[in-house]
Amino acid sequence: MQTSIRPGQVWLDTKGERIQAHGGSVFYEEGTYYWYGENKEKTDGKNGIWHWGVRCYASKDLYNWEDLGLIIPPDTKNPESPLHPSSMMDRPHIIYHQANQQYVCWLKIMLPNGQQASTVLVADRFLGPYRMVKSGLRPLNMSAGDFDLVVAPDGKAYYYFERVHSETICADLTDDYLDVTGYYSTHFARKSPPFVREATAHFTRKNKQYLLTSGTTGYLPNPSEIAVADSWHGPFTILGNPHPTDATNTSFHSQISSVFKVQGKKKLYIACADRWVPDQQELSYPAYAKFFEALFDDNLPVPENTFGNDLKRNTSIADYVWLPLRFTEEGPVIDWFDEWKIEDFD
Repeated sequence: MQTSIRPGQVWLDTKGERIQAHGGSVFYEEGTYYWYGENKEKTDGKNGIWHWGVRCYASKDLYNWEDLGLIIPPDTKNPESPLHPSSMMDRPHIIYHQANQQYVCWLKIMLPNGQQASTVLVADRFLGPYRMVKSGLRPLNMSAGDFDLVVAPDGKAYYYFERVHSETICADLTDDYLDVTGYYSTHFARKSPPFVREATAHFTRKNKQYLLTSGTTGYLPNPSEIAVADSWHGPFTILGNPHPTDATNTSFHSQISSVFKVQGKKKLYIACADRWVPDQQELSYPAYAKFFEALFDDNLPVPENTFGNDLKRNTSIADYVWLPLRFTEEGPVIDWFDEWKIEDFD
């Protein structure tokens, strides 16, 4: 039995196996937390397997997680399927449509031509089975990267995504949550990686809308950025890096994937992050940031790549960095804890 959260250490499920829920989110329903994400158990960087479906775990205490298996299995028979193990499927997000009593899941799919598209699935139960209703979707005719889905109290839903290598988009979802309406707003326009924001994670607190994002340096970590607005479409005010004590400028060697509020707590929000490359924490952020900048700037010489190929990384050993948010007058702050307990927070 685990009685605390230990960021950056290997997190095992109740069977003693590594938890495989990367790029993950936490869904709360009827007294149970469900943690789901990319199953990377077979992704060793050599065998061409990018994912093995979407895996889900259940917990009552946020410490001990029971493996519920694959809620969206890989399609091993059709190489053209967005769910084929070789397909670069990332960051599943599931929201509930109250009126339709239906769970809607969006997946980001990176295509071989460098473009990115979305796949949409639905289910009558959170644990599935899910059936695909859309694939190859290019929302707003854009290449849509990392994203988050949000349902407002009035039932209206929003889709925050990275317009690849460009800017962040907030788009209204249709009434059934299966597409976008065409109405959208733009935010955080940047010239290129590593400055473009990705891995958008949204949360609401005291009627304020917050967006946590990372820069674009592949699986290598970089400084996060947080912004706040009074409405879903902004305008957003950038508050800066929420990790002020992180001397490495790498968000404690991690990338935030989602934020959720703990039930029964007045102000405990947890930022869930992946430590994608736990075996390369010695790499220098300034060095690989310059490498990524030069890749997208014809006026800069591209330095030698000493950082590795993202497509060949062993993400089956990726760890998790879950940390609480602390709210100050200047904005939310994420402090480091080697170990912490839910019970120690209000």
